[in-house]
Amino acid sequence: MAAIGERRLYLCTPDRPDVERFVAACVSGGVDVVQLREKQLEARPLLATARRLGALCRDLGVPFILNDRPDLALECGADGVHVGQDDAPPALCRRLLGPDAIVGLSTHAPAQLAAAGTEPVDYVSVGPVVATPTKPGREGVGLGYVSTATASAGRPFFVTGGATPESVPAIVAAGATRVVVVRWLTEAEDPEAAARALRSALDGAVERREAAAGYM
Repeated sequence: MAAIGERRLYLCTPDRPDVERFVAACVSGGVDVVQLREKQLEARPLLATARRLGALCRDLGVPFILNDRPDLALECGADGVHVGQDDAPPALCRRLLGPDAIVGLSTHAPAQLAAAGTEPVDYVSVGPVVATPTKPGREGVGLGYVSTATASAGRPFFVTGGATPESVPAIVAAGATRVVVVRWLTEAEDPEAAARALRSALDGAVERREAAAGYM
């Protein structure tokens, strides 16, 4: 598999009755990282869903990340785990999952981003740039934080919060090349087409920025 830094469109999805078909459609449309983020299930049903999605993602050639639970990530053979500021410490995740696992960490402020530089993580998430129902009570951090991450992250970062084909050009202009998507796909009538539209907008914005900077 390509390294996490070479990935660009990161789906974060809850469990749902059609979750395998939904994820397959999203990957077909351009998603290249999948995270299962399910806050309502108890450990055993969550583990069952994670095993199914992990097997599917292996077949599709994309990394499968489990949210919050390094213990269940180890048990189901996930490619990695993503934790928040109040979850299991990244160092513990690394000890449990080993040197080859993907460990991600959420950040919402410059101090958290700076602290992440000392953690054994492979990537950080940055945001949400706008307030979102998937993070109730958390205010948007704005595009200025994306620019801060561009200048100082020191490792791959994915921008969270309101990713749509209309919003990604501004996110890319602030310095990003990778985004996390939730509602644009989970609420789509045609997830494959929605993923393709978002991936096209993201790739196009990155290519235009690089061309303007003389990289192409």
